[in-house]
Amino acid sequence: MSTPPLPILMVDDDPPMLVRLAEVLGSIGIAPQRLRQADSVAQARELAAGEPSWAMALVDLGLPDGSGLDLIAWLRERAGALPILVISAWSTEEMLMGALRVGANGYVLKEREDVEIALSVKNVLKGGAPIDPFIARRILDLAGRPHAPVPGPGPTLPNALNDALTDRERQILDHVAAGMSNREMAECLNLSRWTIDSHIRHIYDKLAVSSRTQALRRAREHGLLR
Repeated sequence: MSTPPLPILMVDDDPPMLVRLAEVLGSIGIAPQRLRQADSVAQARELAAGEPSWAMALVDLGLPDGSGLDLIAWLRERAGALPILVISAWSTEEMLMGALRVGANGYVLKEREDVEIALSVKNVLKGGAPIDPFIARRILDLAGRPHAPVPGPGPTLPNALNDALTDRERQILDHVAAGMSNREMAECLNLSRWTIDSHIRHIYDKLAVSSRTQALRRAREHGLLR
């Protein structure tokens, strides 16, 4: 009698993203019966503790009851060889290096096409360590690759930044300034958490920042808040 294939743990608090991941996994031949879904650190730990072995874990970093980094560290401690792929909207140096330090095997951004995420999953299952191209550029930067000079603030910069942000991104910036969480913004704007996370990452990239505090400071400096 053949041994049934091991389950796969998917951890994300955005239901549409979990549906998307299930479809991505289905596209590479992974049956729905193998999938286990969790929307929090606590639920993921409970599921993980209930199964003796896992094929892999797909983990988001922004979870409602804690950080995905803590979950990855916990999973790595329990199962040293478990393949773990981060699928997140966050691309800050802190998140990137933190995930790799605590034991993630790979890191891909949610904004990638389904086929790119599928390839990353297959890569991890084969023992690889896929890194999103955007993340790879950050790693090169951290390794000391020379940076192109960044223009300092000038008389035309506020208009340039203003033009770079879409209306939706400016709307989200205003909500960030009001202290709303990503979940609250998703509910308020009738968007998915994944969509909000993607918009936030684009805002960070355009403003050349890596946190909400930096984004708001830069936005206020250049009159971007409404």
